[in-house]
Amino acid sequence: MTNLKELVGRKAADYVENGMIVGLGTGSTAYYFVDELAVRMKKGLNIVGVTTSKATEEQAKQLGIPLKSIDEVESIDVTVDGSDEVNPRFNGIKGGGGALLFEKIVASRSKRVIWIVDQSKCVDTLGAFPLPVEVVKYGSTHLLHYFETKGYQPVLRHKDNQVYVTDDGNYIIDLHLKEIVDEYALAKELDSLTGVVEHGLFLDLTQLVLVGTEQGVQIKEHV
Repeated sequence: MTNLKELVGRKAADYVENGMIVGLGTGSTAYYFVDELAVRMKKGLNIVGVTTSKATEEQAKQLGIPLKSIDEVESIDVTVDGSDEVNPRFNGIKGGGGALLFEKIVASRSKRVIWIVDQSKCVDTLGAFPLPVEVVKYGSTHLLHYFETKGYQPVLRHKDNQVYVTDDGNYIIDLHLKEIVDEYALAKELDSLTGVVEHGLFLDLTQLVLVGTEQGVQIKEHV
């Protein structure tokens, strides 16, 4: 069986041109994109990367990709990242890997955002994938109770039998919503909550989605 993640990850490198500042996404699909950039750099490609997580930073450094922080660049030419779900409006859920805050900061500073996904991530309605909400530790129990009263089925994320902590030192509460009827209304609600640092609803940020299928890479462009 074709590795759809690798297929689409490597294809995304076609959208990177010499001299670009490139946002390097996080996750199992973005891994192949970053790896392919290193392959092309050995053939003469000259870029600077801006990473979205410590994991991607470590990978890029091992591959010899020169890096700058988000605060060292005015803007990013193109960011390529994965997505846990994407709907026909090119809105999506991200943060399954825990990097949603840095991913959204980088995406919001990018001239172009490209998502790379396998076909299983394309959905009609968001919400089957749990929605990550990054929260500060202080008062996180109160937010958990608030989400419970709203019927959002919240679960404080754990990893290796410990509460998961993001690269920025926060907790993540995953909301098991099953279906999000209005992602804009939910994003507005979450944005209004004190103690919420960021959420995994990425709305109106993406212009191009590359979908890995058994027939090849399908290119979807926002019109």
